[in-house]
Amino acid sequence: MKNPRITLAMLLLVYSFNFLDRQILSILAQPVQRDLGLDDSQMGMLGGLAFAALYSTLAIPLALIADRTSRTWVITLSLAVWSAFTALCGTAQNFTQMFLFRLGVGVGEAGGVAPSYALIADTFPPERRARALAIYSLGIPLGAAGGVLLGGYIAQAVEWRTAFYTVGLAGLVIAPFFRLLVKDPPRPAASADRIPVGRVFGILAAKPSFWLLAFGAAAGSMCGYGVAFWLPSLMMRSFGLDLIQTGQFFGALLLTGGVAGILLGGSLGDRLGARDKRWYALLPALCYVLGTPLFIAGVLSGGWVAAFALFLLPQALVYVWLGPVLTAVQHLVPAHMRATASACFLLINNLIGLGLGSWVVGELSKGLVPTYGSESLRYAIAAALCLYLVAGALMALASRRLERDWVA
Repeated sequence: MKNPRITLAMLLLVYSFNFLDRQILSILAQPVQRDLGLDDSQMGMLGGLAFAALYSTLAIPLALIADRTSRTWVITLSLAVWSAFTALCGTAQNFTQMFLFRLGVGVGEAGGVAPSYALIADTFPPERRARALAIYSLGIPLGAAGGVLLGGYIAQAVEWRTAFYTVGLAGLVIAPFFRLLVKDPPRPAASADRIPVGRVFGILAAKPSFWLLAFGAAAGSMCGYGVAFWLPSLMMRSFGLDLIQTGQFFGALLLTGGVAGILLGGSLGDRLGARDKRWYALLPALCYVLGTPLFIAGVLSGGWVAAFALFLLPQALVYVWLGPVLTAVQHLVPAHMRATASACFLLINNLIGLGLGSWVVGELSKGLVPTYGSESLRYAIAAALCLYLVAGALMALASRRLERDWVA
């Protein structure tokens, strides 16, 4: 079946499960910490480093396989692997077991994203690409919201282990349907060549815009992943919400602000980028800078109503980068190198952003306990939010080099 809409819908569904399986640990952090006897630093490692270590490094070899063989098969098998390990997380009895199972989730998800970016770029024309990638990126807020809502309800009704079993088995059911419905579109003859990763990385490394986009996204993701992982715990510790209320709070925030921001980024990225390619990086830069002070004000506010109102706009603004930046990365190399180029970008973005984000916030929170006591997490998150300003500065610099580095 070659219908682009069906392809995009199935990729969105798989990506939603990617983030559902990834984000569910955040809403379950409190009961998992209690039952397994973990501190904030250990929990931060489970939310970031345990997942990102192999997720980031294996993405490149799996993307190479996808570029040389079938992208749909790589995505299908990846979905099955990460779903199986998500289910196994429900069996963990200690930190070591949970760490190993989270490594397994990362191994599976390593093969999902980069081939999906390339598949979308092969399926949709350039003038619709940022919007298509933005729709695909809706899997982030949709999956994350599903994780906190579903995880919270199941954990409250039964226990946290059942939540892992449920979402893991659901992913295993979806995998064969994805393979049946999604086919690889024809690719240029050059795609049959065996392209060394060093050649792809050499092309990217020679372009300053790649490094600025990658490290800008990494700084933003380090903040974004750290805040997303710890925000549910903050709402329970500092704002007095229970498990269900926290899931509803964070889920509503993701489904309103997150979805709006991604769609806005895709639409504006295509429209502004068609006039001047610098906007693919300049638009995210502006949004990062505008959103930071409002986010900090929400974290330091006195009640959950004020926090939600202050979070709503910046939650949208910090998601704007996805469609424009992912589109720009696709155009830094020839078409037959796109999955590998995406994996190189994701290696930097995820190793720094996903790998360190939740751990750094957890370490900050642990270190601030002597000063702020039970409010240490609040001030750790507020400090980490300044990374969005770093991301904005790097994206602004990238915009100055994007035109000359672009591959038509």
